[in-house]
Amino acid sequence: MGIAREGWPYILTLVGAGSLLWALHWHASGASLAALGLFCAFFFRDPEREIPDAAGLVLSPADGRVVDVSIPAESPLGPGATRVSIFLSIFDVHVNRAPIAGRVERVEYHPGEFLPAFDQKASLRNEQNSVVLTDETTRVAFKQIAGLIARRIVFRKHVDDRVSRGERVGMIKFGSRVDVFLPAGTFVKVKRGDRVRGGSSVIGELR
Repeated sequence: MGIAREGWPYILTLVGAGSLLWALHWHASGASLAALGLFCAFFFRDPEREIPDAAGLVLSPADGRVVDVSIPAESPLGPGATRVSIFLSIFDVHVNRAPIAGRVERVEYHPGEFLPAFDQKASLRNEQNSVVLTDETTRVAFKQIAGLIARRIVFRKHVDDRVSRGERVGMIKFGSRVDVFLPAGTFVKVKRGDRVRGGSSVIGELR
């Protein structure tokens, strides 16, 4: 299993410092730092996923639990879009993947608060990065939303970049939330409480 590149500075720093303290006979402190380094390796794991290839599917961009399926008053896609909100605990894979193939139409970063990611208000008030993808016939959007602990949102693509369905596009560090916006008329295939996996779970089918 791979490790996301964003995790290596944490892992190497903690394990290196822990090894040094252990060599200096500060065994308790050294073991604690090394254990934190191993947890970071677990947190930043980046497993391969089998990407569904049937036409018209929208995939989950993140691992986690669906905490809301609703039609919000406002969305990046305009009226009638369905929002699927996914909560990522610190034990979930935090690598984010593209829900559809297409072109990056818009990327907008917004600073904000750090409410717990499972709080519905986090969708509007927390630090977040909003992305709109288009395949020339439809548009799907998602928001990477920082949580109570997370303070760093990573998005590796730029406007006009092309992405493949299920391709790795970024991550949110240490607990977060991802909101996916499906265009009006999409057949939603998940409900509140469902567990989903980024890049492999189908959350919607485009009409």
